[in-house]
Amino acid sequence: MELLDNLALGFSTALLVQNVLYCFVGVLLGTAVGVLPGIGPTATVAMLLPITFSFEPVTALIMLAGIYYGAQYGGSTTAILINLPGESSAAVTALDGHEMARQGRAGPALAAAAVGSFIAGTVATVALAVAAPPLASVALRFGPAEYFSLVLFGLIVSIALARGSALKALAMIALGVLLGTVGQDIYTGTPRFVFDQRELYGGINFVSVAVGMFGVAEILRNLENERTRTAIVSTVKNLWPTREDRRRIVGPILRGTGLGAALGILPGGGHVLASFTSYAVEKRISKRQQEFGRGAIEGVAGPESANNAAAQTSFIPLLTLGLPAHPVMALMVGAFIVHGITPGPNVITDEPALFWGLIASMWIGNVLLVLLNLPLVGIWVRMLRIPYQVLFPMIILFAAIGTYSLSFNAYDVYAIAFFGILGYILIKCGCEPAPLLLGFVLGPLLEEHLRRALIISRGDASVFLTRPISAVFLALAVAALVVAVLPTIRKRREIVFAEDESLDGIPNPVPPPSPRAHDDLDELPPRVPPQR
Repeated sequence: MELLDNLALGFSTALLVQNVLYCFVGVLLGTAVGVLPGIGPTATVAMLLPITFSFEPVTALIMLAGIYYGAQYGGSTTAILINLPGESSAAVTALDGHEMARQGRAGPALAAAAVGSFIAGTVATVALAVAAPPLASVALRFGPAEYFSLVLFGLIVSIALARGSALKALAMIALGVLLGTVGQDIYTGTPRFVFDQRELYGGINFVSVAVGMFGVAEILRNLENERTRTAIVSTVKNLWPTREDRRRIVGPILRGTGLGAALGILPGGGHVLASFTSYAVEKRISKRQQEFGRGAIEGVAGPESANNAAAQTSFIPLLTLGLPAHPVMALMVGAFIVHGITPGPNVITDEPALFWGLIASMWIGNVLLVLLNLPLVGIWVRMLRIPYQVLFPMIILFAAIGTYSLSFNAYDVYAIAFFGILGYILIKCGCEPAPLLLGFVLGPLLEEHLRRALIISRGDASVFLTRPISAVFLALAVAALVVAVLPTIRKRREIVFAEDESLDGIPNPVPPPSPRAHDDLDELPPRVPPQR
């Protein structure tokens, strides 16, 4: 009964005219972002974050959440129609989705993606509503030692799930934590790493870091890889799947939803991992393994369901523990803080309308996605004809104006340029900026809980091992670090993310599968670097 009352409060909040309007704007922008390769939800949320600061907190968060799961959905459209995944987690959808389009079955492929996304989003939203209150109650019993160990565990797991070298991911987290300590000491007020610059005494602006690292840097990288994009599917007909198609997608949708809901809460690339895991599972258990890579509808329904379920459940650690599962959730943490709300277990009691309104808006957003995307397929494909040389300067200008308007300080714009260049250099060196942002957001929390626990224990560091929950999280963190560096696990990570490497913001079409391509996802050879 209490759950029903809370959901009633959430829908009464989410169905307010302004909240529905901005939810619609969010999923519309998110879909457009998912369609256009190279921008991505992280860059878009980062660049649109400044304009939401004048909104009511619940309205701002509903819009930002809509951008995120709208992008997760929108990436499948161009993956199916023109073999060009707009978002990294949609890469696996292109394997069979585009083959269906080449066979004249783009309609059923799009419908399978839409139905799977809607069902997965609905189930994951219910799971979020059911699981969040008990987890928040448990989190209220955590002390500083438990929170320190939990944050450390989250950072280590994000290393294990990051692409590329685990050592580089660790270095990026360390750099992010270091940047997060710039400013005055939280207890003594002593300036740290400010270099006599007055603007740094309050710390580095979160928005400048996010926009520079994920906006400007990604745009610079994409401008050097501009290619011509052409659509090969002009008309989409017969959207409704046949009875045989409907029978074949039921199992993959249910299994993909379960996998995505479970993997979405993991720090790092949980949504990407969910998509590839779902594809591998469907191929292994299918009686039609020879069809995978040649137009199996299961290869569309399963990964798309997993992708969207993971997008919804990634809000669980954010809303219950105040910990971001990936960079988009880190940006959501920034949105919470800017609006004067501390993300974590207290949100459910201190801001019940915001908490339940955000959850209810996710279901409304999923309905809007289904109603919006299929009729507008032609528009999404036409958007790909916009030259990046025209699109990207306008995006940068918009982001700079939005960031400057926060405090009317030109220093913030210079910071965008600095972090944009730094992010570009890091990308060219093979370092992912995502762990850096997680370290930047979680670093101050790590320091605060570490020092608070040591103050309470009078400097006795054994408090982290004598408290059972803290000791368990530390043991899990050590295990995750060991697993991340094991040769067999490292090879598996390279295989899983190999398909995604060419999609890191580069509008580079995925080649059609060869007759023997992807016979088994586990047998994909590691990518060979090009000769220089």
